[in-house]
Amino acid sequence: MDDFGVYAVLGLNHPPQRLLCPNGSGRTSLAVPAGARQVVLFTHGPWGERICVNADLNDAEGMPITIGKLTPYNKCLSWEQWEEESWTDGVTLSITLEGGNLVKADFSDPKVTLAMKEYTPECTTAPPAAREVKGKRKRGRQAEVEEEDDNEEVELEDKRAARRGEEENVCPNGCLEKKATPVRKVRGHGRAGQRLFEEDTAKTKAAANGTVEEKGIVGKTPPHSAGKPRGRLAKTPTQNTPLVSPSGRWGQTMCPIDVQTAILIGGQGARMQFCKDPMWKLCTEDVSWVAAETLAAGPTPEGRIGHTAVYDPDSGRIFVFGGSKNRKWFNDVHILDTHSWKWTMVEAQGKVPPLAYHSCSMFRGELFVLGGVFPLPHPQPDGCSDSLYIFDPHLSIWYQPIVTGDKPSPRSGHSACVMQERKIYVFGGWDTPVCYNDMYTLDLGLMEFSAVQTTGKAPSPRSWHGCVALSDTKFLVHGGYNGHIALNDTFIFDIDTNGWTEVTHPQLSVPRAGHSIISMAMSGDGRWGSQSSGVEEEEGGASRSLLVFGGGDNEGHFYSDLTVLSIEELLGAVEHS
Repeated sequence: MDDFGVYAVLGLNHPPQRLLCPNGSGRTSLAVPAGARQVVLFTHGPWGERICVNADLNDAEGMPITIGKLTPYNKCLSWEQWEEESWTDGVTLSITLEGGNLVKADFSDPKVTLAMKEYTPECTTAPPAAREVKGKRKRGRQAEVEEEDDNEEVELEDKRAARRGEEENVCPNGCLEKKATPVRKVRGHGRAGQRLFEEDTAKTKAAANGTVEEKGIVGKTPPHSAGKPRGRLAKTPTQNTPLVSPSGRWGQTMCPIDVQTAILIGGQGARMQFCKDPMWKLCTEDVSWVAAETLAAGPTPEGRIGHTAVYDPDSGRIFVFGGSKNRKWFNDVHILDTHSWKWTMVEAQGKVPPLAYHSCSMFRGELFVLGGVFPLPHPQPDGCSDSLYIFDPHLSIWYQPIVTGDKPSPRSGHSACVMQERKIYVFGGWDTPVCYNDMYTLDLGLMEFSAVQTTGKAPSPRSWHGCVALSDTKFLVHGGYNGHIALNDTFIFDIDTNGWTEVTHPQLSVPRAGHSIISMAMSGDGRWGSQSSGVEEEEGGASRSLLVFGGGDNEGHFYSDLTVLSIEELLGAVEHS
């Protein structure tokens, strides 16, 4: 007998309520009772051929507050009122089953409106009310208090987007002070809810009357019409429409696992929703995408951005660490075994703080995690780290090494690139109100930091840029965010001369930040070489290519395009410059 069912617990004072039962339709919704500060959704019974249960919490206007997914390996979801900024009134829970048949249960309770009193949980991280005093949470609602827009529809979209504003789509550690550098003025601030990165309240008000310039979009992301509200156009595809490629997003990770395959994990897209299609496989043989979330067994990582994913070629495993989602911060380690296609979550020993927008490098089988944003207890705002943590997968333990020298200042959104299995090169990053363009190295033999004195035209200060090794002696930096706009310039650094060279390429002309850049062999029988440095070894004439995916332009556009260009062509441009 098929005993499968989907149940919900709507608040602490309510027993589990069965929402779906066997043999019928697989779709229903109900109102969350007034006073319920927590919603728990879970399944019971054999899944059979059922694939997943998509769940949405929607506000009174039917706009999504947050989304989630139940699978045979992740059978429970929990949402708490204080973690969802837009959870104020009229909340509705909607669920849809994919695969199998269910019937909608009878509900005798009429829909009710969720009306809540101010509530602050007792916890070690800063509660929303306390952070608003510092101006951090005010940014998400800024669109509601700005001057009236001539277009009422545009203003309504702004308000809806602002109420749904999540901390990941603003500068993660930004706006801790009223005083900011002049570079932090932003055009088109009326679209506060759509922006990737935000400034403090004073700067927001100063830029409220700014104009928004439409940027061109390449690849699979359709262009936006300048005469229509951006929020209405930038819709995240739902699971009801099968996707043939990833939806537009930023803050994701992408790592190659062999000469023809790369894995995309996580990200956040239009309307600041976490992607309902969080995991994809890219096959470079025919440049095609395969949705991969349901392909792997085991407990999948919760949706997030600002995390890192690193592939270890010796063990054939992908290590996913950290990141954030709404008001949640992660310090968990998830491992995807690419041989068995199974997820496991590590019960690690030692201490590492929850981190997002950090860097993570693989060296001799260990993860080197540097910097990032971490939550601080009330009343302090979130801050940046300058610490180095190492994770040993063999012992499942975190430890802090003894390091010497001139180490980088605290920062997030920086890049770190392992070169010649000898040094990690750290570039750029952000620690409000400062954006950096300095360079440091960590000698992996001596465990010593040192500042690098560079020559040539260096990239301007930036964070959330893309960085990848092109050869044993050169790595590339492209795009990013400078506190004002998204960037589209490209630079190559030579570790032999410590010199920067700016290069231009027509395929790298779109401003973007929070994107992914990797290098792969696109043809031949090349063997994937040093994954920690991102450099593939050529055999049999394999052509090396640079792949750029996703990101956003901080003007409401989230990209889903995949750009492929020749590494040899880029290196040739450096030689002729």
